[in-house]
Amino acid sequence: MATHQNESQTVEQTPTQRVSVNGHSKVEEPVSLDGMAVSEEEYWAQYYEKSDTNSDTSYEWNNGILEEKPVSDYRRATMYGWFLLLLRAYLETHPIAKMLFLEMGFRLALPDKTTIRKPDLFVIRNDNPVPLGDTDFTYRGIGDLCVESLSVSTKKEIERDTVVKKSEYEGIGVQEYYILDPDDRTVFYRRNSMGKFEPMEADAEGILRSQVLPGFQFRVADLFSMPTMEELADDSIYSSFILLKYQTVKQRAEVAEERAELAEERAAAEKARADRYAAILRDLGISGK
Repeated sequence: MATHQNESQTVEQTPTQRVSVNGHSKVEEPVSLDGMAVSEEEYWAQYYEKSDTNSDTSYEWNNGILEEKPVSDYRRATMYGWFLLLLRAYLETHPIAKMLFLEMGFRLALPDKTTIRKPDLFVIRNDNPVPLGDTDFTYRGIGDLCVESLSVSTKKEIERDTVVKKSEYEGIGVQEYYILDPDDRTVFYRRNSMGKFEPMEADAEGILRSQVLPGFQFRVADLFSMPTMEELADDSIYSSFILLKYQTVKQRAEVAEERAELAEERAAAEKARADRYAAILRDLGISGK
């Protein structure tokens, strides 16, 4: 902790910056601890959970150095939220994995360094060799799929997701890595047979399909247009896992409507036939009574 003092002003740097001017105390915005050196033990004890820093700032740990996780703007938060709903819908229909997105992290013991990362979203399959316990605060294995919402803040923070974390996730054995960005820097990687990330290619219709989560697929363009869940339920790309109950109710309503229309058509046809017979009888001078 660094303290600078003179007769009129005292500034003390802690997780929250407190300024004393002419005897009046004022609490300013929290001071970022980004770049501060701490041991791994200190990180787990004091900085892994946001509440321990007396601020809403979340920190990762990179080989002895705290790294602040940047906040997202509205567009990035919206794209991330749409993708989160999509993945959650898939896992409700195909409960083959657990999804984590509440500041939970995992430790990456790489050959040249150790880091502790908190992906914006990551998935652990049920058949992962290291299961996730219901009361675990951190995951002790390797995530199968990691997703990061690309920061808009600084070049350094952008490179952290696109270069540094990509290398770390690749080196530790993550199978798929997605980077989401509304400025069209979205990219998807899959681990190949050589243990290296290679870009995942969408098909001719722009559909991307996961190997980690069989049946999970999405149109890349939809990440930007973000159709409603009801619109997705009517789309053959998503209809196998989006709003299945809604689809059933809608189909029943459509069947009932079709039956009602058919009944009306039959009634109208019967009336028309009866009217024709009545007209014939009248022409013959035969009473229809």
